[in-house]
Amino acid sequence: MGKSKENAKEHKDQLERLREKDPEFYEFLKENDDELLKFDAEDIEDDVETDVENAEVQEDDDNNVSEDEDEVNVKQDKKQTETVITSTMVDTWCNAIVNEGKLSALRSLLRAFRIACHYGDDTGDEASAKFSVMSSAVFNKTMIAVLTHMDGILRDLMKLPASGGKKEHITELMTTRKWKRFSHIVKSYLGNALHVLNQMTDAEMISYTLRRLKYSSFFLTAFPSLLRKYIKVTLHFWGTGGGALPIVSFLFLRDLCVRIGSDCLDECFKGIYKAYVVNCRFVNAASLRHIHFLQNCVIELLRVDISTAYQHAFVYIRQLAMILREALNVKTKESFRKVYEWKYMNCLELWTGAVCAFSSEADFRPLAYPLTQIISGVARLVPTARYFPLRLRCVRMLNRIAASTGSYIPVSMLLLDMLDMKELNKPPTGGVGQAVDLRTIIKVSKPTLKTRSFQEACVFSVVEELAEHLSQWSYSVAFFELAFIPAVQLRSFTKATKVERFRKEVRHFIRQIEANSQFTNEKRSSITYQPNDSAAASFLEDEKKAGISPLSKYCVTIRQKAQQKEDSLKESSVLVGEDSSVFDDEIPESDEDNDDTRNEQGAAIFSSSWLPTGTPSVDTKEDKKKKRKRKATEESDSLALDEDIVEDLIISSDEESAGEDEIETPKKSAPAKQQGKNPKNASNPSKNNRSHWFKSKKKKQRSN
Repeated sequence: MGKSKENAKEHKDQLERLREKDPEFYEFLKENDDELLKFDAEDIEDDVETDVENAEVQEDDDNNVSEDEDEVNVKQDKKQTETVITSTMVDTWCNAIVNEGKLSALRSLLRAFRIACHYGDDTGDEASAKFSVMSSAVFNKTMIAVLTHMDGILRDLMKLPASGGKKEHITELMTTRKWKRFSHIVKSYLGNALHVLNQMTDAEMISYTLRRLKYSSFFLTAFPSLLRKYIKVTLHFWGTGGGALPIVSFLFLRDLCVRIGSDCLDECFKGIYKAYVVNCRFVNAASLRHIHFLQNCVIELLRVDISTAYQHAFVYIRQLAMILREALNVKTKESFRKVYEWKYMNCLELWTGAVCAFSSEADFRPLAYPLTQIISGVARLVPTARYFPLRLRCVRMLNRIAASTGSYIPVSMLLLDMLDMKELNKPPTGGVGQAVDLRTIIKVSKPTLKTRSFQEACVFSVVEELAEHLSQWSYSVAFFELAFIPAVQLRSFTKATKVERFRKEVRHFIRQIEANSQFTNEKRSSITYQPNDSAAASFLEDEKKAGISPLSKYCVTIRQKAQQKEDSLKESSVLVGEDSSVFDDEIPESDEDNDDTRNEQGAAIFSSSWLPTGTPSVDTKEDKKKKRKRKATEESDSLALDEDIVEDLIISSDEESAGEDEIETPKKSAPAKQQGKNPKNASNPSKNNRSHWFKSKKKKQRSN
């Protein structure tokens, strides 16, 4: 009791000295936090004495009370000390902050915000015991009030501009007295908001919260640990969220990279690439558009800093090359499977898109050559008919690189080799078959090889890609030499094939090549310079801009037919859901245009009863088991992602090959898998089918 009295008197003397030394600051405290100055040592002494007396009386009474009654009294005391937060209290705090600028009201509002964010957590923290109960309506009002006004309040306290802000502003601010006084408020706001983001499950709530936090994202410069956690959480929402959440998450990440710069660029580039790899394991009609959206997001984020992006791209492309080199040297099914799966192919698609997007940048252009070598090696790794879809995908990537960089890439032999294989020369023996969507498969089953639909899809795709390749050089002075060997190979195919529709389509294509050769030869006969002269680059430049060559016109019609076929496949295949429809190919630069309407939407989003009405929930045994399993899978995924080696990203084979035969090697085919428990049962259907085929053949002969 004596020590508390001495401390109280000493504190009172300090306040008196402060009044004499710095009267302006004393007046500031008097206006904003008057409770701190209303201090009386005698009151403290009286309070201490009464507390001691009450404690002594309580000790005497406790001797006569049972243990059960003690627990009841403790619960009653806790209920009496709990203060219910009401909507009126929140409105009062907001008015006091906005109109009068009271710090005490700001502290109370932030304390209520912390309770709202940590509702249901059994933390046992006594710091927020002053306010501990709120309804769902008060929760919604507290969240909207803090998320809407806190950025402006923090900027006013720190004397920062009303909008914008970069790393340099915070770096300068951290050396001032204001930051030392108010930094804990900033950290409390950002930390509690991060906690509630981890607890939310509604996509609209998360989107609205991220939109509001984006305005204050540059404050994370001062808190590196919080910055890393925000990047991790946002990347999770970007990869797995639905509706508008992936776009909002991406814009938040991009804003971090622009405002904070080098402190988070490496973290964001590594994180977004790993998140992309995790979310592109499988491809089907429903997920294809989402994967294209993720690719566009990664490319757009790399645009923030091209020089830093080049360093990361070089490392990841080199890792893809190492995986391919291992497959070429070892030549086992496992090594082939590491290359011929969706994750590897989607990584090639990503870096192809990046090289095409930044082909004019001097820092990024050198990556085109190694990437081209990798794609060509992947296309030739397993030259079997079952991997025709994968080879066509590789050729499509090579054509994109050639068109964007203006470099010649010899892809004609990759396509012409496909026409020489017997699977495309013989008439189909497996019937018409289902329509084959080459965009969503990299491997086909053996029965599909013999169907008419697969043969048509492959032959028409070969003609389409070869026409695309030759049309890029249809204005070149050397077009006749470039197109000579493909024309000879196409003529031999028309003689070898027994399918009339293929012969008709290829002959029409040959006529277009011959017409284009005649077109360039007529123009070439009038020039006087050599092929290696720099003036050859301007050959037929005006005609190229007008697009009047025969092959250019032919390619336009080919593209239209391919687009119509693709649209029909989309309609007949798995319907893309509403959530996937928001994944546009173009990324908006900013989402601040309709900020007023989004504030109105915030009230509607937080109008639901998201807050639990009861006491904090206790996990049952089943919930704990589910959490342990989920945690184990997350840890295994995180271990795979912590390594920067792409080999660790190979987790499972592609979706199409599940349940089919193993990967075929160029030398010999893989053994077929046993189906069912009894191997005899697996062989019987083939015998029945064979006998049925012989019977049907005899019937046809008799009818003839």
